[in-house]
Amino acid sequence: MTRRWLVTGCSSGLGRALADAAAEAGDLVIATAPRRPATLNDLADRYPDRLSTVALDVCDADQCEAAVAHAVDRFGGVDVLVNNAGSGLFGAVEEVSDDELREQLEVLTVAPWRLTRLVLPLMRRQGNGHIVNVSSIAGRIGLPGLSAYVAGKYALEGMSQALAAEVAPFGIRVHAVEPGGFATRYGTSLTEAAHRIPAYAQSTGDVEAGLRAMPTNPDLTHPEVFAHHVLRLVASPTAPLRVPIGADAYAFLEAAEAAGTAELAAAQAFIQDSAERPGTDTAPVTPTA
Repeated sequence: MTRRWLVTGCSSGLGRALADAAAEAGDLVIATAPRRPATLNDLADRYPDRLSTVALDVCDADQCEAAVAHAVDRFGGVDVLVNNAGSGLFGAVEEVSDDELREQLEVLTVAPWRLTRLVLPLMRRQGNGHIVNVSSIAGRIGLPGLSAYVAGKYALEGMSQALAAEVAPFGIRVHAVEPGGFATRYGTSLTEAAHRIPAYAQSTGDVEAGLRAMPTNPDLTHPEVFAHHVLRLVASPTAPLRVPIGADAYAFLEAAEAAGTAELAAAQAFIQDSAERPGTDTAPVTPTA
């Protein structure tokens, strides 16, 4: 079965590897990149009949509409939308401004929502389709210094879970893939909050140093592994909603699940202790004139 893909953020890293792998497998691919789609010319030359490139800044609503229209014009529709385009902002909550937060959420949450909304009418009419939202292990783990990024990925995962239930009756499947550490330029392309507070170095410094060193870390997974598993994911009728990918992803998430279980038990014990000794609860205050 030949699938028609629309993949965002293909200029490098995970998106480029996926566009290459899908076209190599014989599928039809719209590969997008912001500002400079010419960076994808080598892929277009390699697969002239199967891969088409288009400029797409996912924060530009008009360009999003144009990219979907191009997919319809070139290949007749979209079977798989991969919301991969992203960016990272490093800064603690106190350091991140309102405008910086909005920009981060626009890329990580609003843009995938917009593109999903644009392709769903096509998928509902054809009675099938896949939405693949590229999240992160940060969509389940709160990493200090990545507060805005974590917020965006948590929101993307929540959207994915709700969307999966909404579109299941139409034969449309949804997946949130959660990469761990990959050998990409993510760590070096992180922007920093404009207002940094030296006091936060003690809680965020190690995380930032680890992210900045990603390109030289020999233990990180290569993007081709990501592409391989996404192709398997789309082909499988039984793949789960959330799929961690990467050598370190499962270790991080298993630790997070264990911590979550312990936290839930502690919270339950706290509430039960209060219920058994109701006199310790603060009585409601009655307003007075």
